[in-house]
Amino acid sequence: MSRVLVIDDNPAIGSALELMLGLHQIETESVFTPQAGLARLTEDEFDLVIQDMNFTEDTTSGQEGMRLFGAIREIQPDLPIILITAWTHLEAAVELVKNGAADYIAKPWDDAKLFTTITNLLELSELQQQQKQHIAQVNLLKQRYNLCGLVFQSPEMARVVEMAIKIAPADVPVLITGPNGSGKEKIAEILQTNSRAANGPFVKVNVGALPDDLMEAELFGAEAGAYTGITKQRQGRFEIANGGTLFLDEMGNLSANGQAKLLRVLQTGEFERLGSSETRRCKVRVISATNTNLPLAIEQGRFREDLYYRLNVIELNLPPLCERTADIPLLMFHFLHGQKNVPHVVVKQLQRYPWPGNVRELENACKRAELLSEGRDISFDDFGLMLNLLSNKTHKISLEPDKNTIVMALEQNSGNISQAARQLGLTRQALYRRLEKYGIQS
Repeated sequence: MSRVLVIDDNPAIGSALELMLGLHQIETESVFTPQAGLARLTEDEFDLVIQDMNFTEDTTSGQEGMRLFGAIREIQPDLPIILITAWTHLEAAVELVKNGAADYIAKPWDDAKLFTTITNLLELSELQQQQKQHIAQVNLLKQRYNLCGLVFQSPEMARVVEMAIKIAPADVPVLITGPNGSGKEKIAEILQTNSRAANGPFVKVNVGALPDDLMEAELFGAEAGAYTGITKQRQGRFEIANGGTLFLDEMGNLSANGQAKLLRVLQTGEFERLGSSETRRCKVRVISATNTNLPLAIEQGRFREDLYYRLNVIELNLPPLCERTADIPLLMFHFLHGQKNVPHVVVKQLQRYPWPGNVRELENACKRAELLSEGRDISFDDFGLMLNLLSNKTHKISLEPDKNTIVMALEQNSGNISQAARQLGLTRQALYRRLEKYGIQS
C-alpha cells in the first residue's frame, strides 16, 4: 500500500486528504509542523509528501515551505513532493517546481485533479523504486558472473542475461534469436564463458556466408586432394571446437545440403572429413544464432523441422534496441568512451529513434558524432540519423515543443501535467518552465 505524508498546520487539510485518499486504499498520515514532518521522514518510509508553504499564523511569504522543501531534499533527494499553495505565494511554488518539486496545487483544490496528480506520482515513484531494485540486480549479476563486457541496464536485456547464466552450465544446444546487430554473438560468449567448457575452445562460424561447395570442408575438414587447390589435410571447425563450444551464426541462411550434414553430426556426434571414409567423433556444445523466423522458414520449406528442434532445445530471444531504450544512454557513454557531453534532450531524441540497425547502428552513429562534434557538446545532427524515422506512439511531436504542441498535449491529456510531459518527452519541471515561458495556464 502506498503511503503519503501530509505536512500542514491546518488539521482540516490533513483530514480531508486522509478521507479522500483512504477511499482509494492510500494510507495517509498528517503532521502539523515542519519539525514533526522531518522527524517522521527519518523514522519511517513514505512514497509521497504533500506540504504546505506557510506554517506560522499571518505568514504568506512561502519561506517556511521553501526551507522545509530543502530540508526534505537533504534527507530524501528522490522523494516526490507536492506543494499546497495559496495564490499569494504562487511564484515561490513555481520556483520550487523548477528546482525539483513534483507539482503544486492551489487552495481550494479540485479533488479529481489532485487525486490524478497524486496517483500519477505514486505510480512513478513505484516505477523508480522498481528501477532501483532492478539496477541492484544487474550490478549483482555483473559481480557474480563474467558477462564479457556486455553493456546493459534494461529489464528486457537483464531477463535474457539471467536466462543465459542459468542455462550456461547445461550441455544442451541453444538457439539465440533476434534482429541483426542486437548482440547475439555477445550472448553466445556469455554462455560459453560461464559454461563447464569455459576452458575449452570457442569457435565462431558464419555458416550463412559459407558457399555450399565449401561448407562441408569448413565444418568437417578435408583430406589433401579432396578438391582442387587443397594440398594438405585440413581440420574442420567441429574438430577444432572439440571439448568446447561451436557458435554457428546466421543459421537461417544455411543451405539445404548444409542443414542435412549438420543434422547428422548433432544427432550422432560423428562426421567424416571430405575425401575420407574414416568416421570421427567430437564432443561440442553447439550455440546457433539467426535473425530469420525459423518457424516461418519451416512452413515455407526453407528449413528442416528436425534440425530446428535439434538446435532449439532452449531459445534466447534478444529484443531490438528500440524495445530496451534504457540501454541507450549506457551504450552511448560506452561507445563515446565517456569523453563527450551529450545533452539530456539529445539522449531523449536518441531513445525515440527506432534504431533499425540496433546496437551496431548506435555504435557507428556514436563514432560519427564523436568525430563531427570537434570538442563541443554533441548534437542530434552529429549522429547522422534519419529524422523522419523519429516517431511517438501518440503522435509525432517536435523535440523542442512549441506553444501549439504543448497546448495540444494538455488538451489530449485533460490538463494532466504528468501525462502531457510524458507525451512531450519532457520532465514535469521542464514542462512547467515552458508553460511559464509561453504564458499557458495549466
